[in-house]
Amino acid sequence: MERGVIQIYYGEGRGKSTAALGNALRKADAGKNVIIVQFLKAKKEEPGELLQRLEPEIKFFRFEKLAECFADLSEDEKKEESANMKNGLNFARKVLATSECDLLVLDEILGVVDAGVISVEELCAIIRAKTEETDVILTGRRLPEKLREIADEVYNIIAEK
Repeated sequence: MERGVIQIYYGEGRGKSTAALGNALRKADAGKNVIIVQFLKAKKEEPGELLQRLEPEIKFFRFEKLAECFADLSEDEKKEESANMKNGLNFARKVLATSECDLLVLDEILGVVDAGVISVEELCAIIRAKTEETDVILTGRRLPEKLREIADEVYNIIAEK
């Protein structure tokens, strides 16, 4: 049995989600099940038709309901969306604890920590719920040191030009 790895793609450059999706495609092509939970993506940025056709091998989930970006929401709307994101995180915890997939991608989860929706300790606890063979990929802009410590692989994505 292969030991699952924790990968993190972070940085100010573009391509973090794309790198995670590339890994998801590779895993699905090998006959594995993949779940992607996207956070902090405006509702208008729904996965395209091509990505939706990848189901059931790659399943996409979004728990946020509003069309606007989280940063542009009113305080009441942020509370509502924070509750929705926490539902997504509870789903992720269940997926990890039950080995529901071979790869779980938590896209833009580092931004959820940055926004104060959850603490880095809460995210670490969710990741620790994973079974030994499940792979996890996290993406976002800033990487807290505690997450760096539990990761097997860390990639800093930066634009050079």
